[in-house]
Amino acid sequence: MKQKDSSLATNRKARYDYSISETFEAGLVLLGTEIKSIREGKISISEGYIYIKNDEAWLENTNIPIYSPAGEFNQHDPYRSKKLLLTKKQINYIKSEIEKSGFSAIPLKIYIKNRVAKLLLGIGRGKRQYDKREVIKKRDSNRTIERAMKKRISDFQK
Repeated sequence: MKQKDSSLATNRKARYDYSISETFEAGLVLLGTEIKSIREGKISISEGYIYIKNDEAWLENTNIPIYSPAGEFNQHDPYRSKKLLLTKKQINYIKSEIEKSGFSAIPLKIYIKNRVAKLLLGIGRGKRQYDKREVIKKRDSNRTIERAMKKRISDFQK
């Protein structure tokens, strides 16, 4: 029986601020209280970023609040760096892309897949302000066209 991916946290701002060219799926090395807190949906990845150090990928600046039922002594640091589980080939590719000017590795989504926490990370280039305005204009014009088409269809059916 195949299990559905259940998204726990998404980084909506990432697709607005960056034009994502490629995505990768990575596992996370987590502590027991971290995964319990994540399963409750208590995680924030909007300010997070990914870097490569000593041929290992790390997720930095994500907030996983403490898991209160575990007591006060067995807790994790909420802003602890998390190691990402990727193949050596993927890490080398991501490292080469990050070294290019303007490219970054950004966490896009954390979800549970087959009872394991996974991270969808994207490689993209930061958008300029005018690019963001163009996206907003295009989205608004498409929305008005859709409204007009719905109105036209409903008028036609009457």
